[in-house]
Order: sequence, then structure tokens, then C-alpha cells
Amino acid sequence: MSQSNAAPADFEALVQAIRPELHQYSARMLGSALDAEDVVQEALAKAYAALPATKVANMRGWLFRITHNKAIDFLRRASQQRLEYLDESAQLAEPDPPLEEGELVALALSAFLALPAKQRSCVILKDVMGYSLADMSEMLDATVPEIKAALHRGRARLREMGQNLPADMPAPSEEERRLIARYIDRFNARDFETVRAMLAEDVRLELFNRISLRGRAPASEYFHRYDQSRDWLLAPGTVEGRPAILVRDPQAPAAPPTYFMLVEWEGGRIAFIRDYRYTPYVMRDAAVQG
Repeated sequence: MSQSNAAPADFEALVQAIRPELHQYSARMLGSALDAEDVVQEALAKAYAALPATKVANMRGWLFRITHNKAIDFLRRASQQRLEYLDESAQLAEPDPPLEEGELVALALSAFLALPAKQRSCVILKDVMGYSLADMSEMLDATVPEIKAALHRGRARLREMGQNLPADMPAPSEEERRLIARYIDRFNARDFETVRAMLAEDVRLELFNRISLRGRAPASEYFHRYDQSRDWLLAPGTVEGRPAILVRDPQAPAAPPTYFMLVEWEGGRIAFIRDYRYTPYVMRDAAVQG
């Protein structure tokens, strides 16, 4: 795309194609497929708001840059630590080999958190996503020697680890299990009147890649749409160690789930629903059990 103000239609078309890549990148930067979708949503909202006043020479690179910065902001808020910048030291006469597919599969998302952010970013873009050094240089505003040095260090560290890192996630309480089981039971029974009664007055609803709602009345349309469809069957499970609602195809209930929902409770009422129906690519990076 030439350097010009991008049209909203062009932006929307590219977003639909690139959103899974932005999520894949963010999931490994943050160590969580769940937090990654929040970051991608924030990044795309920021990009869309900036469109009218921004001249974009490389839309894909621009979106990756914004997503990268949002991920860094998230990590800074979470850790309250300074993040390491790239440097040009430790350059190699011969490049070290990239991580192989088998090595990448064996590494949990949380393993990438052992790397400083810039090393992590370089390994993800090169070895996971297959970007060229030239593309990475533009996305990260870094020189090729800096990127090579970061790749060397990051690859060496991940190979040292060589195995999944344990995730410390507290088990859900019996009360939370009971509430989720009741929600699933009433949802599957299409008893949406009872389901709506479980909502807090100021409930938040995030139907990713579609709509955000707040309040019991606005959320009613969400349940109406589920009542009109026949392509779902809810079951309990976990995602990244958190209690989750897995959604399966009712025609193939033994098959892997197609997507999932997360529900948060306050005072026995539903305070927040996160529904990944329209972002099935999240399943690729999420640790799902159930």
C-alpha cells in the first residue's frame, strides 16, 4: 500500500487477514492466549482511531508495531520493571540455526516469558512466524545486527530450558464450580430467562471481534442470538488453568472444542463474560483441557 491515509475499508480487510497473526505474536509475548486477545483488541482500536490522521506506508508493519507496543505496555504494567532493549554485541560469524518445529511445540507459552521482551519478540517473529530480518527491522525499529544478537541469545535460552514450565494457577473453589455448572446446564437447556437472572446489573460482555456491551438489558440480545443458533453445546473445562466453558459442535460432541467462553463472578452473579466465538484462532495457542 502506498504512503497515504488508509481507507477504513482497506483497514478492515487487512485486519481480518492479519488478526490471527497479531494474536499468535501477542500470545507468546505475554505467555497467555487470553491476555493476547485483549491486547490485540486494544491495538486495533488504537490503530483505527489513528487512521484519519496517519499516513501509512506499510499497513502490516504498522499494525505489528502498535500491537508490539501494546504488549510491552501490558508487560510493564504487570511487572513494573524496565524492559531490555536490543544491542549489537555478541554478533556471530555464523548464524545459529532457528528453533525447529518440534522444539517450538514442546515449549509452553509461559516458557517465552523467561526471555527479555526484545529477545522474545525476535524469536517469535523469526522462528514462530517466519518473518525476514528486513521485515523485523522495520517492525521493531532495530538494526539487523541487533536482531541477530537477540535471536542468538533467545534461542540459546529456550534450548536450555527445553521443556514446559509449570503454570501456577489456583484451583477454582467449589462455589465457582457450582456456579459454572449451573450456567452451563441452563444455557444448554436454552433456559435463557434463568441465565439472564444470573447476570449482575452492570455485567460486561466481550464478544471478541464483534461487540462490547455493558448492562443486563443490552446483554439480552447476545443470549437471543444463541437461542436462534444450533451449532453449540457447552461443557466445563479449563483454559490456561482457569475455569472455562468449552463450546463443542453438537453433531460431534467427542471432537475437540471449537472455541470457549470465560465467565467471572462477583457475589454469586456474573460480572464479566468473554466469548471467543468469532476468534477461533485463539484455540491454536491456548492450553485447553476438558
